Amino acid sequence: MGFRKNPEHFKTMLANLKTILTIPVHGIRSPGSAAVNMCLVACGSADAYYHMGIHCWDMAGGAAVVTEAGGVIMDISGGPFDLMSRRLIIASSRAIAERIAKEITEFHVGRDDTDCE
Repeated sequence: MGFRKNPEHFKTMLANLKTILTIPVHGIRSPGSAAVNMCLVACGSADAYYHMGIHCWDMAGGAAVVTEAGGVIMDISGGPFDLMSRRLIIASSRAIAERIAKEITEFHVGRDDTDCE
């Protein structure tokens, strides 16, 4: 997980972590690399990964690996994955991805094809 030093984003991210922990999960890991997180889902070592604020160049390769491994990629809102949206949920199943989308609160991060943050 990652985010800018925006107090509102930080508050939302902490609230999302608290919410995720109320779902039956075994734990939360964040090795610090989006590509590693995505590959952990692709190889079955993790069930899901989500991020708001990630850039397209940080998710394109991992998204391809997850897709080829049979994983699910969607927007944080639960809609179709948009590489330029800077938001994604990657999961081992659609049910897990949809549950995360339902539980977390979104915040605006701009788009890679129009906004520069």
